[in-house]
Amino acid sequence: MNHQSLQERKLYDLHAPNASTGIINGESSNVLNWDDVRFKWAYPMYKNMLANFWTPFEINMSNDRKQWPELTAEEQESFKKIIGLLAFLDSVQTDYSAKVADYLTDSSLAALMQVLSFQEVVHNQSYSYILSSLVDKQEQDEIFEYWKHDDVLKERNNFIAEGYERFVDEKSPQAFIESVVYDVVLEGLFFYAGFAFFYNLARNQKMVSTSTMINYINRDELLHVNLFAHIFKETLNENPELNTEENIQFVTDTFKQATELEVNWGRHIIGNKIDGIHMDELEEYIQYTANKRCKLLGAPVPFPGVTENPLKWIKAYKEVDEGKSDFFEQKSRQYTKVSDDNGFDEL
Repeated sequence: MNHQSLQERKLYDLHAPNASTGIINGESSNVLNWDDVRFKWAYPMYKNMLANFWTPFEINMSNDRKQWPELTAEEQESFKKIIGLLAFLDSVQTDYSAKVADYLTDSSLAALMQVLSFQEVVHNQSYSYILSSLVDKQEQDEIFEYWKHDDVLKERNNFIAEGYERFVDEKSPQAFIESVVYDVVLEGLFFYAGFAFFYNLARNQKMVSTSTMINYINRDELLHVNLFAHIFKETLNENPELNTEENIQFVTDTFKQATELEVNWGRHIIGNKIDGIHMDELEEYIQYTANKRCKLLGAPVPFPGVTENPLKWIKAYKEVDEGKSDFFEQKSRQYTKVSDDNGFDEL
């Protein structure tokens, strides 16, 4: 274990170059010149993040409001529990990304983290926006308290929170690199049972506006995963003492454990009570997603026998990402979306 301390990025440094000498514990003037940055992928990612700009106010919730009473009691319960989960995760993520930014000694990556933090604030506000359209204020407040009382929810949330808190407490390169792995779990795996639930509703013409908002969030999270994957791999390249078999194995082991937690959550919110999603397929989809994230981080996959996405209908959302009208005949999306051309495949 590396117990060296992380140094905070200086407000400015007259004697350091504008292009940093390292992601962590490097030197940087902290003056951002996008034409003089260290990583060639940083500026294209910044442009993609800006192109993804959206707000919840764009989305008309009137049809969802009419459909809400028509959902089954099980669908309503799962809907509310998932929103409660997402509200917790994106709240924690907003704060974690801001804390990480303080220790990124590369001004371009710190800037990307600030944009990411802002997007997480928008995501969190969208959950309030959805609920305020569907339930009264008292019930909305209760849903935002779910994370404190639901045992299955607490177990998976604690898994992430403890990794983040270790980074905040230790402020060491080792704790930093481990927290990045937890971040990819949060943004790249721990949303996915919930996302599948909303996408399944929408493919049955239910709560399509909510699903549209979830799709925008999903698209943002894919960019965030890609950013943290870059940071993980570049940090290992710059710090040979961190580039160990143990840290690569940590990725695989963490995703294996996270998959178990996400599958348990899937059973809790979906099980066999939601038409259109079979639990065995959802479990395999979560395993498939975990494999993708491990490959992205350069680690062995935890589930080598799972090579295909069993929920192939989720691929339909890629059309939304390519700026086309989606298959629910919603409005035409003219925003620049993530697509195969800039590094992402199906959601």
